[in-house]
Amino acid sequence: MNRFDTFATTMLPSASKCVQELLLTFAFSLASTWADDLSMFPYHDYCIIGAGPSGLQMAYFLQHASRDYVVFERSHMPGRFFALYPRHRKLISINKRYTGKANREFNLRHDWNSLISHDSRLLFRHYSPDYFPDAGAMVRYLKDFASLLHLQVHYNTSIIHVTLEKDPKAWNGHYFILTDQNAQLYKCSVLLVATGTWVPHKVNFPGSEYVEGYESVSVDPEDFVGQSVLILGRGNSAFETAENILGVTNFIHMVSRSRVRLSWATHYVGDLRAINNGLLDTYQLKSLDGLLEGDLEDLVLVKDKKGKLHITLRFYLENRNSSEESVTLPQDELDNFATRAPYDRAIRCLGWKFDFSIFNKSVGLMHGKGSKKKYPLIKPSYEAKATRGLFILGTASHSVDFRKSAGGFIHGFRYTARVVHRLLEVRHHGIPWPSSTHPIIQLTNSIVKRVNEASGLYQMFTVLADVILLKENATEFEYLEEFPVGVLQDLEWRTGRKVQNGLFVIMMEYGRNFSGPDKDVFYYNRAVGEAQHAWQSNFLHPVIYYYKRLPTGKYSDSVLLLPPIRAFHNDEMVR
Repeated sequence: MNRFDTFATTMLPSASKCVQELLLTFAFSLASTWADDLSMFPYHDYCIIGAGPSGLQMAYFLQHASRDYVVFERSHMPGRFFALYPRHRKLISINKRYTGKANREFNLRHDWNSLISHDSRLLFRHYSPDYFPDAGAMVRYLKDFASLLHLQVHYNTSIIHVTLEKDPKAWNGHYFILTDQNAQLYKCSVLLVATGTWVPHKVNFPGSEYVEGYESVSVDPEDFVGQSVLILGRGNSAFETAENILGVTNFIHMVSRSRVRLSWATHYVGDLRAINNGLLDTYQLKSLDGLLEGDLEDLVLVKDKKGKLHITLRFYLENRNSSEESVTLPQDELDNFATRAPYDRAIRCLGWKFDFSIFNKSVGLMHGKGSKKKYPLIKPSYEAKATRGLFILGTASHSVDFRKSAGGFIHGFRYTARVVHRLLEVRHHGIPWPSSTHPIIQLTNSIVKRVNEASGLYQMFTVLADVILLKENATEFEYLEEFPVGVLQDLEWRTGRKVQNGLFVIMMEYGRNFSGPDKDVFYYNRAVGEAQHAWQSNFLHPVIYYYKRLPTGKYSDSVLLLPPIRAFHNDEMVR
């Protein structure tokens, strides 16, 4: 225990947030004077915050490379989020145990839960026989992943404050200073944040105090017998909640700003999955349940003397006469207002957002923009926009490919964690991006093998690409796997490889018209089987780009737009 531990631990539980900030500042100022005494001020090259799937995945890569790292986990076990969520315990990540093939790389295409490792015992298929597993299986899996691989995880260590200490001798011109709940400080050169998105997203409006949260509402259907329920939200957590009580309620009304988006129509795994969409049946087949579109911030919930909840609009609240005690309800003026019946309870199911509260302003971690504001603002390399050496992993890194690919889910971010590790190996240890060299006569076979087997390209479509560098006189080629397309223009210094005689870029893409409002995703000619029509393919298929030199490209959000020069589309991917 260091010199200020006793004072800090006795004050923190009862201190206000302001006092805690002052205490942390005091602790930091003391600790900075002892920075050279590493026995009192533990240092690691890499610090990872969070022992969920992405944190453990990065820990595996660092350990495999014999790097100096530590993982901080606030709970007594890894994967604490899965011990709590989803509330109704059924995961929507596919556990496809049988494919008819023995090729491990191919099988990972259809295994959405396993992390990458050399240990065949740590395939999720050994932990559950269910196609949609119970979340408890994920908790057991992550516990074994950490223990069997001997990962360096410090449990019961909650990082509550992160700041910067500038130092020209540091790898990135500064160190990251981390403070835990006991006011113990740690120092690192690279900070990898794998905390996920776990803060409930809330919308404040008059009457929102009557709303129960997804994170705490009862999951016992018996508690809803004969009740009328209002659900705020329209994602998988909202429909999961509705599915649980569908058979015992009077009716369920679901309100959200946006229309329902079905994952089988959009090809985005974060949209509504078929396993949860029973309420769509009861709605379309006229069984009292309903879907409504509206801005939640325009709503007002009014509780009557019997404890029933009524929906009205902010317009009526703001325009009522000051002498009036009651608020006008829409049905008082509109004969057929959709939500005229009162509700017994209202439930908020609006998803999660990233916890920015632990980061000092000196760290410079900013919110994303628009629909991505719930995520940190990061580059396509997964490094914070304004802070060198700060990387965001896992679900919280989804701003790079939000609604475009699978980077917010295990079957996507296990590959992006490997990308970050490879980028760090080049930057800080001089280890070039892995590659293999082959004679030019093997070019076609090499491409065909990868597009038929590779799991990273398959799951992180449009985001990760294989890159083929042609050697002098095109007698040989060098093959690099799963490089982030968003930083393709920086390939040479990010990989330690030279582009001298042209290059091919291979990645997976869906057709331009695979989804959208009023699109029929099951239309008659949706599948293309002839090579000459491959560019019209609507399903996932490989596209090969050829360039004489590295493209400069332009950014659209976080994705580099490849110039449509010499792009070759291959036949439909049906595997």
